[in-house]
Order: sequence, then C-alpha cells, then structure tokens
Amino acid sequence: MTARHLVVRVQPRARRTEVADATADPIRIRVAAPPVDGAANEALVAFLAGALGVPRARIAIVAGATGRTKQVAVEGMTPAEARRRLAEAAGDG
Repeated sequence: MTARHLVVRVQPRARRTEVADATADPIRIRVAAPPVDGAANEALVAFLAGALGVPRARIAIVAGATGRTKQVAVEGMTPAEARRRLAEAAGDG
C-alpha cells in the first residue's frame, strides 16, 4: 500500500459486489460489473463510497484504471482508516 492511496485488487463479473478479503494486501474486492467501458471501475467507486460512507466525488482511481490492481484515493480519509472501514463492512473487523 502506498502512503497516500488504498491499493485494491478487483475481480470483475463476480456474483455480487463485496469485499472478498479486507486483510489481504492489496484488499480484494469483487464487483458484479464486467470490465467493459469502465463499468467495473464505476461499480468499484460506487461500492467504496457506500462502504466508506463518503460521497462518490471523494473517491478517485489514481492508477491502474485498466488493470485489476488499482490505487484509490479517498479524499479526507487515510488508507489505514479506509482499510479499517472496509474490514468492518466485510465483517472482518
């Protein structure tokens, strides 16, 4: 994990959108959307916004938009805090 960004590994076309493993590094997240025309990225941002309790506008994919491993910035939240909230959302916290 970088100092300023949350690193996630995305599995598109999953049965449902959920945190697969919040304890892994990078955090594994499944999204139901396919990796076509940015749909998986949009689903990831929407999911993270809900799980972290922040508006979608505060979340940005800053690296890895076309790959499975992505660096995500959450404005106003440290990566450690985001990881903790995702673990709680997954029931791992």
